[in-house]
Amino acid sequence: MYDIYGLGNALVDTEFQVDDGYLRSHGIDKGHMTLVDESRLRTLLRGLSSLPARRISGGSAANSIYAAQGLGQRTFYSCKVADDLTGNHFLEEMRTAGVAVNANARSHHGTSGECLILVTADAERSMNTFLGISTALGVDDIDSEALSSSRFFYVEGYLSSNQTSLEAAIQARVVAEHAGVRTAISLSDTSMVLHFRDGLERMLGNGVDQLFCNEEEALSWAGTDRLDIAIAELRDIARVCNITLGAAGSLSIVDGHQTQVEGFPVHAVDTNGAGDIYAGAYLAMLSKGMQPREATRFANYAAARLVTHIGARFPSVVSYGNLLAGFNG
Repeated sequence: MYDIYGLGNALVDTEFQVDDGYLRSHGIDKGHMTLVDESRLRTLLRGLSSLPARRISGGSAANSIYAAQGLGQRTFYSCKVADDLTGNHFLEEMRTAGVAVNANARSHHGTSGECLILVTADAERSMNTFLGISTALGVDDIDSEALSSSRFFYVEGYLSSNQTSLEAAIQARVVAEHAGVRTAISLSDTSMVLHFRDGLERMLGNGVDQLFCNEEEALSWAGTDRLDIAIAELRDIARVCNITLGAAGSLSIVDGHQTQVEGFPVHAVDTNGAGDIYAGAYLAMLSKGMQPREATRFANYAAARLVTHIGARFPSVVSYGNLLAGFNG
């Protein structure tokens, strides 16, 4: 029924371009995701009101699923939003793209999640995330029938930061494993590895089929500054592991065999969403029958094209289909 079933937060991003001085003066951890309460989010937004902003639906796994849908796959996304302007905007964008969403995604309580993304001149993104009603994402939001009839189950590591969503991620992985659905997870952010490792380990269970992370997350996971040591540890928790290396491309480790796949030189203006489209593009290509190395190469290409734009998604879902034409051309 579906190629990829995703589980994750539902957020709407508001993105501004700032300088390093702004980050320092407001105590913002550059290049990472920080969970904030609504009061902190509103205070930061008020201080940026004179600057031009870009507002678009986001959420890590949501971006990956949106990309896979745009690349021609059949996708499903389980999430939680409130019945407010932000939540309705998120659901409308997903449904317009063709992504199926759990029937009980909209709650009549709470406030929908938002993420303030601050981009500096070096294209680094620093995220301040108010999860809102996404913290209520739970086991009841899993559509077991849709999940069991999917090729892949994909979940973001961000869900490890909340007990309710963590239990949903664990239950969904169990359902997927019992149905023979291939499981995939992203470590999401170094802050998740450092502060919510126990939750990530529970999400991983006895291991998954596919793991996505960047170099910093891999090193943090292993507590080392040597990538070869980190790879040895990651091989124990995933049959296939993809480690992104920025402009250098990414590493593909399949059944213990390691290959570095070259990147595509571009002028990056915003790295927000690069890891998300990488995961979505890779899983989409596997679903199409592409071999892992070529799927990795396409994922590198998709991420490289995205970082030349402002924002974690392309302007329209049609843009993702154009990626394939450019890659093959």
